[in-house]
Amino acid sequence: MKATDRVLGILLLVLAVAYGWGATQFPVPFAGPESVGPSTFPKALAVIMGLCSLYLVVKPDESQPWGGLRVLGELGLALTILAAYILLLEPFGFIPATTLAVGALCWRMGVRPLKACMTGLLSGTSVFLLFTFGLELALPTGILELH
Repeated sequence: MKATDRVLGILLLVLAVAYGWGATQFPVPFAGPESVGPSTFPKALAVIMGLCSLYLVVKPDESQPWGGLRVLGELGLALTILAAYILLLEPFGFIPATTLAVGALCWRMGVRPLKACMTGLLSGTSVFLLFTFGLELALPTGILELH
């Protein structure tokens, strides 16, 4: 498994570099290159992903047994939830879609349903407020839009 972790780390590092380079191609914000703009968050994600991938290359985990079809099913379900999140983000809005996605993923990880829903709601609301008021970046409001 050490070799698998290292190969995955290298592939993720290449992806992080490509993602970071793609983020540099966004237009410069109106207030100048030092201000927060559309490339700020993708650049931060690229740095985090690059550091995590380097960790995989330098310090891979010991061998772990594969979980079989059950794990494959859980991964498929997680991908389905994330695909649904992408499709629901615009029409439902960031807060409801994030509440559903984070809540469902937390529930699949063993959290009780009420706590999973609360985690989703708190996550969606706090990230929405951070982006809207802290970073002044608009996220879709969807069904919560005030007319």
